[in-house]
Amino acid sequence: MQTLLQHDINLLAYHLPLDVHPVQGNNAQLGALLGVQNIRPLLSVEPEGVVQQGELSTALSPAQLAAKLETWLKRPVLLHQATLPAADSLVSKLAWCTGGGQSYIEQAAAAGAQLFISGEVSEQTIHVSRELGIHFIAAGHHATERYGVKALGELIAQQFGLEVQFIDIDNPA
Repeated sequence: MQTLLQHDINLLAYHLPLDVHPVQGNNAQLGALLGVQNIRPLLSVEPEGVVQQGELSTALSPAQLAAKLETWLKRPVLLHQATLPAADSLVSKLAWCTGGGQSYIEQAAAAGAQLFISGEVSEQTIHVSRELGIHFIAAGHHATERYGVKALGELIAQQFGLEVQFIDIDNPA
């Protein structure tokens, strides 16, 4: 930052385009990591792609999916299993929004998702999960949003022949 300021250079950091990009985006990359098929936007509002949905090729229990996420993301996740009768069923239809997207859980439930994944959790998210009978996983804001920037770096390196290094500074949030 000091170098930028000394040379009167502005820095604009806005990562919503990276969240929603259909290939390099955080949501697209998390879907690919999960092996989700038929990935498509959940909402038809702008920016399209801020919330994604799709299906698993093999249905899993919420606990199995949480365990896989913990392995892939290399961090613990918070799993809240719905308490309605559907809570014992296997999950095949998912919706997700990386980072701070927990407020989209109601739209995910309305679209028929059995489980919603986001980076963060708010107190009311757990109550909505209970009331609507949708499982919920909070996997960490940082953890769910690091794959988009990695994919973008790989694309830049490939297209422009630049050396790109992703430096992962862990953040438990």
